[in-house]
Order: sequence, then C-alpha cells, then structure tokens
Amino acid sequence: MKTLIKTARAAMVTLALTAGTAAFAEDITIAVVPKVAVPFFDDCNTGAQEAAERLGVNYQWVVPQNTQGSTQVKIMEDLIARNVSGIAISVNEPKSVEGVIKQAMDAGIKVVTFDSDSANSGRSMYIGTINTEAGVTMGNSMAEALGGKGKVAIVTGQLGASNLNERIDGVKKALAAYPEIEIVAVEGTEDDLAKAVSVTEALLRANPDLAGIFGMSQVGGPAVAKVLAQKEFSDRKGVLKVFAFDDLPDTVKGVKDGFIDGIMVQRPVTMGRLAVESLVAQIRGEAGEIKDIDTGVTVVNASNLDSYTK
Repeated sequence: MKTLIKTARAAMVTLALTAGTAAFAEDITIAVVPKVAVPFFDDCNTGAQEAAERLGVNYQWVVPQNTQGSTQVKIMEDLIARNVSGIAISVNEPKSVEGVIKQAMDAGIKVVTFDSDSANSGRSMYIGTINTEAGVTMGNSMAEALGGKGKVAIVTGQLGASNLNERIDGVKKALAAYPEIEIVAVEGTEDDLAKAVSVTEALLRANPDLAGIFGMSQVGGPAVAKVLAQKEFSDRKGVLKVFAFDDLPDTVKGVKDGFIDGIMVQRPVTMGRLAVESLVAQIRGEAGEIKDIDTGVTVVNASNLDSYTK
C-alpha cells in the first residue's frame, strides 16, 4: 500500500510539473508580421514556425493586406490589445511604426525587427541582412559585369522601405568608384510583380541603351526575366546585365535561362527562426547580451547555382 501511495504521489508531482510547463508555454505567444504576402516571407514563416513548435510557444503569422505603414500600425495595435508576449516585424515604413513599437515595448511586449528595420523605434534588436553592405556587393558585381561603364536603372519595391533604401545606398556607394556608370532611374513597384513588369518594360522602351538593371526587392528579378522573355525585348537577353535579390523559383529560373547574371541570396528561414528564438529568450530572461544579428548574403550565379547553401 505504501508503495502504491508513493507511486501515486510521484505521478501527481509529474503531472503537476508537466501541467506547469504546458501552462508556461501557453502563456507565451509570439506574433510575426511580414511586410506583405510574398514567397520570401513564406520562408521566414517556415523558420519562425519551426522554432515556435520546438520551443513550445504559441505562434501567430499576421500578414498585412498591403504595404502601407498604417496597415502595420493597426496590426501592431491589435496585437498589443491582445497582449501577445513578443512581436517580430519586417517594417514597410520605418517612421510610421516608431510610436506603436514603443507603445508595445512600454506594455511589456518584446519587439524585434527582421529583414527591414525601424532603427529609432526602441526595438530590442534587428535580425537580417546588413543591407548597405549587400548593396555594395551588388554594385561591385554590376560594375565588373559592365566593365565599369554604362547606364543602369534601379527597380525597387516599396519606396519607403528602409532595407531596400539601404541596398540602394550601398549600390550608389559602390558605383561612386565608377564615374562612367550612370544611374538613370529609380522606380518603385510596391513589391507587386505586375507593376514591376510594367515598370521594367517602360524603362527599356525609354532607355534603349540601358546596360543594366538592379532588382532590389524580390519581384525585380522575376519581372526582368519575364520582360526579356518577350519578343519585343528578346535582343536584350545577355546584353542587359541584371542583378537581383532573393532566390525565388522564378529568379533562379532566370539565372538558368540566361536572363539574370547574379542573385544576392539572403537567409529568410534563418531570419524567421532567430526572430522567434530571440524573442522567447528575452521573454524567459535567458537572452544575455542583446545585439543585432547579420544573417549574411551569398552571391549566386550560374557557376554556383547548384551548390550554394542558405
């Protein structure tokens, strides 16, 4: 009988500890807010969701319907009202979310940015590509491909996105060493593929001597590849030098088909995973020193297309 009582007590203690652990896990809810619904952020979601499941915390993937800063502000306000434990956000308009991120932090909610930062918001850390340096790498790659001269255009996404503007700054910094390379246009697309195709078509028609195009956001590469595949622009294939960001299937295909010369490949799965891991560590008081994390970039072209790793 004594043995049975001890066994029962042990079982009750184990059950109580298990229940306590479950309750602790359920008390942590992590929300991840991308810029908009595009494939790049699907990879971020994959990494973030895997980390949340492994760490035993609740997870919410909250996707804005557009790239307007006000939309992300409303999402943040809703998450604050629901008292989530932590928020990771890829920012569309850095200035617009400064106040609401500070509001979240004041409410005791941990906030990190990933992929695109709002540096003056009070967020605890940024996780992602150091975009200025990635832009320098991209600019130097283009300069080498052009032999140091020619007209180029920049096709970006949301004009107010800090990460994209940092990439553009990096490109300009690199090209400053090449006075015979001229940037003739910087065009926004709001990260909409159809608009990016239209913008690219207009650029090529307005600049028949255009030598290169930078695709700063994930729609840039696929858009240029689609345009160069058209009969109207088929003579530009191989002549127009194209460098893009992110290894989406259409961008990779563009390299294979000879429309795109190089891709700056980021690590979105890693961004998502680290965002959740960092938030949970902060919430549990296990973070140690909190500082920005550079997830890096790899230059991918036809020579290493089948061998690079994220």
